[in-house]
Amino acid sequence: MAKRDYYETLGVTRNATEEEIKKAYRKLAMKHHPDRNQGDSSKVAEEKFKEAKEAYEMLSDTQKRAAYDQYGHAGVDPNRGGAGGAEGYGGFAEAFGDIFGDMFGQQRGRAGGGGRQVFRGSDLSYAMEITLEEAAKGKDAQIRIPSWDTCETCKGTGAKPGTQAKTCGTCNGSGAVQMRQGFFSVQQTCPGCRGAGKVIPEPCGACSGQGKIKRQKTLEVKIPAGIDGGMRIRSAGNGEPGTNGGPPGDLYIEIRIKKNDIFERDGDDLHCSVPISMVTAALGGEIDVPTLAGKAAIDIPEGTQSGKQFRLRGKGIKGVRSSYPGDLYCHIAVETPVKLSEHQRRLLRELDESFKKGGSKHSPSGDSWTDRLKNLFS
Repeated sequence: MAKRDYYETLGVTRNATEEEIKKAYRKLAMKHHPDRNQGDSSKVAEEKFKEAKEAYEMLSDTQKRAAYDQYGHAGVDPNRGGAGGAEGYGGFAEAFGDIFGDMFGQQRGRAGGGGRQVFRGSDLSYAMEITLEEAAKGKDAQIRIPSWDTCETCKGTGAKPGTQAKTCGTCNGSGAVQMRQGFFSVQQTCPGCRGAGKVIPEPCGACSGQGKIKRQKTLEVKIPAGIDGGMRIRSAGNGEPGTNGGPPGDLYIEIRIKKNDIFERDGDDLHCSVPISMVTAALGGEIDVPTLAGKAAIDIPEGTQSGKQFRLRGKGIKGVRSSYPGDLYCHIAVETPVKLSEHQRRLLRELDESFKKGGSKHSPSGDSWTDRLKNLFS
């Protein structure tokens, strides 16, 4: 069966650029890869995958493409460094690029000096607990976090004094190895040296061959005013150090707010319960209520019931992304007297009798409650 035109196979024009050819091949390789096509369609997909791979390897090579453009399939021999052979891996891996990581879930580092695999350090998390007042006003804090210093014994080499690291025999110092299965190859970090390209026969006893010593360092942290619980502050570069010269990770400081004895926070608003005596609730009067900035006075109207809510505008918290502060909501809780003397009991009974003689005008909810009970049991 005659082979299809390579340009037709990849779905590109004869004057397509190298980038267009590479992009077309990536798309076809992902679509027809055997691992993504199981069952009855796997055989067809595998043939199309091989066909696309052969076309790409010919057209991505400048000399082979020129010969193909001039003489067609007769100008190139796929059996010489061919489409299914090991010599074609270089172009194949280059075209795939980071698709390897997408398909197999690998975390690949970029190549460092001498072909070593370079990896970014891991991020660190630190939980900081602050008070509600500190969250509202902001603060400057100090925290202690782990850090790494160069080992003084081996001067950072990781090798025992008087010895030195040797080139890894598994990867010959490249830091990576190729895993080949049939026509398919994948480049992975060398398991012998973990991408370093070198192995240490006699590790330093002080740092166990790491070349660094774990210590503690003090870090200055600025807590912005209005921060809320669950928010995080990012400190760039203060995470775990990278591998083989890779960049360090970041430190994320998670804010937790301590429980406050008076206030509860709801976004930028504050809520508090304000107890008052039954006399103040009945007769009314002025009372002081707490705020984060001190005391504030509110007028209690005569006949205030328990659960009444008073709103103090602007007495809440100004959030980190807010233009104006929230409000303070004071919830009235009428207190019932306890531990009464006989004289006080007698006075309350007399007061109760006078209320009963006055009828429902002293009990605004009494009639409606009695009516609801009658409807319930009728």
